[in-house]
Amino acid sequence: MTFAATILTLYPEMFPGPLRLSLAGRALEEQRWSLDTIQMRDFATDKHRSVDDTPAGGGAGMVLKADILGAAVDHAIAQQPKAPILAMTPRGTPITQDRIRELSAGPGVTILCGRFEGFDERLFDARPQIEQISVGDIVLSGGEPAALMILDACIRLLPGVMGAASSGTEESFEEGLLEYPQYTRPQEWEGRTIPEVLRSGDHAKIAAWRKTMAEDHTRLRRPDLWERYRNARD
Repeated sequence: MTFAATILTLYPEMFPGPLRLSLAGRALEEQRWSLDTIQMRDFATDKHRSVDDTPAGGGAGMVLKADILGAAVDHAIAQQPKAPILAMTPRGTPITQDRIRELSAGPGVTILCGRFEGFDERLFDARPQIEQISVGDIVLSGGEPAALMILDACIRLLPGVMGAASSGTEESFEEGLLEYPQYTRPQEWEGRTIPEVLRSGDHAKIAAWRKTMAEDHTRLRRPDLWERYRNARD
């Protein structure tokens, strides 16, 4: 089954962008996933193809119009009725690896890319199936870079995309922890050596060391993840 991605955007030329390279690019050539872009201006009704207007109540910037985006979303739903719809917005729920894994296991995803000051809120009231998603506590110039991030995270988990099946499970967030530190040759570099346990050949000791390191790094760097991990074990 091909994972079908549909992007609603004012800048379709931004896609596939970096996803035409490396693992994602090869998977695209192998038709493990497909990409379709929808120009939101195509659903404008005036001669200027306007998609935005000034904020109600005043204020800086422009707001994407609910009627235009509603029509664009309806068109995307007609094309992919079973695909989840994500709207990229800093006001959204932070994306997680668990949600990425759910998305990658499905038929595909439709992603709505915000611009300007964001969306008319009535769009979400009228189309409650749209998930408002954030990729972090940052503000981008538009939703397109965030959409590329979401797609990359999904595509790498598709069957056959990564070389080793374990590559998608032995990494950060998969067990609720950050990944343990990694090393490779040369054995010594600038006076620093690979930890002896990793050179021991004792797989049980290596596994125990990696678990301890993952826990330590999570506790120190991401106390929010650490607290969630501890609560899940209690």
